[in-house]
Amino acid sequence: MEIQKEYPMTQEGYNKLEEELEYLKTVKRPEVVEKIKVARSFGDLSENSEYDAAKDEQGFVEQEITKIEMMLRHANIISDNGSKSEVQLGRTVKFVEVPDGDEETYMIVGSAEADPFEGKISNESPIAKSLLGKQVNDEINVPLPNGNEMRVKIVEIS
Repeated sequence: MEIQKEYPMTQEGYNKLEEELEYLKTVKRPEVVEKIKVARSFGDLSENSEYDAAKDEQGFVEQEITKIEMMLRHANIISDNGSKSEVQLGRTVKFVEVPDGDEETYMIVGSAEADPFEGKISNESPIAKSLLGKQVNDEINVPLPNGNEMRVKIVEIS
């Protein structure tokens, strides 16, 4: 029997996925069905690029719906235990690079809601794995994609 992957996420991330699912089902799916209907009316389906494109889009939308439904079904909402003494899922951590002092801040979230451009990194990323369980003033080495390491010091957990 296959073990189902859990998707750790914040309540905010869960709510966002629910909204996206609702949009896909109530807005996007009907739009695509309409595109297919219009493309069918053009006649010969064997050389109908509009029909092919609409069917491809339908496949993508249905795949997204299935993926989000599975993530929501197997979501593990991160609860706040109130402790800000160590880095954990759902926490925001600020650290500085040692010795240059470049400061960075990230919130550690489950992979389902990771968005580096919003400062949210996956708990499965190398940097998050290095930070999890550590405390303020801890200095740690974080592996970089090029094989080198970066030394950082945790300055704040919130």
